[in-house]
Amino acid sequence: MRLCHCLFRRVRIAPLTCLVIAALIFQACCAATQQTEQSEDSAKAARTKAEAGDAAAQFRLGLQYLTGAGVPGDPKTAATWFQKAADQGNADAQNALGALYEAGEGVPEDKGEAAKWFRKSAEQGYAAAQYRLGRLYLIGAGVPKDWKETERWYRKSAEGGYPDAEYALGVFYKTGFQVPKDQMQALDWFRKAAEEGNADAQFSLGDAYFKGQGVKVDLKEAANWYIKASEQGNADAQTILGVMYSLGKGVPKDNAKAYMWENLAAVSSEQARSMRENFEKFMTPAEITEGQRLASEWLGAHPKSDE
Repeated sequence: MRLCHCLFRRVRIAPLTCLVIAALIFQACCAATQQTEQSEDSAKAARTKAEAGDAAAQFRLGLQYLTGAGVPGDPKTAATWFQKAADQGNADAQNALGALYEAGEGVPEDKGEAAKWFRKSAEQGYAAAQYRLGRLYLIGAGVPKDWKETERWYRKSAEGGYPDAEYALGVFYKTGFQVPKDQMQALDWFRKAAEEGNADAQFSLGDAYFKGQGVKVDLKEAANWYIKASEQGNADAQTILGVMYSLGKGVPKDNAKAYMWENLAAVSSEQARSMRENFEKFMTPAEITEGQRLASEWLGAHPKSDE
């Protein structure tokens, strides 16, 4: 059950804004990051090439319709252009089209179609599609549940440098799921993913240093990784980090920061809510007020993504 919890935290199918837009913008380095005027020019240029049959331009135009960069946001039109590019074998578009079918955005939700397009992209070595195909095998969506296939596609994706797959493979080695249990291999994959910004991997790496799993106990190094994960909103890391600040372990003792992290984690963690209540018993009103201020300040600097 713990294994499924670890993995399913990463495989929850989020709405389009989380599942598709952020990942595709980053992966494709598209025109959505440009200024509005540049985006409009880019859309016009992409349309000219797209209408002439250029698959890469068709994908870019679809992405602009998906994100509303230079054109009105329209998932259905995005899907149309992704389809045209995907039919020509464009791996970016095949992955994007699969994501639309998985989420049911711009096209009817169809996990089988999602798997089909992820597979086409994955077979061209597209790491994100390899991960997504492996995820569908994990949960048995659109394909029969097959954990061997999950491991196979996650490994290909991880070897291609995809952080979510690196983290998942680390979980496999840590738990002995589909591979021999190997703490050192787990740490290697967690570290790869953590260094690329995967919050769950950062938490897992911090946990290894905190508990001495495969490495010597090093509370400062544990705190370093917990901080990185906490800054990305990982509630597990925030909860432990709050305790570390409260006790002065691995970080300087700071009751206000301890309260801040428990306050932030308390939104989704019963354990953090309990810790926050315990902290209030020995904190001064001034420390509580400062902790609340720090939490509010943090939230202002870390606006929540649309869910």
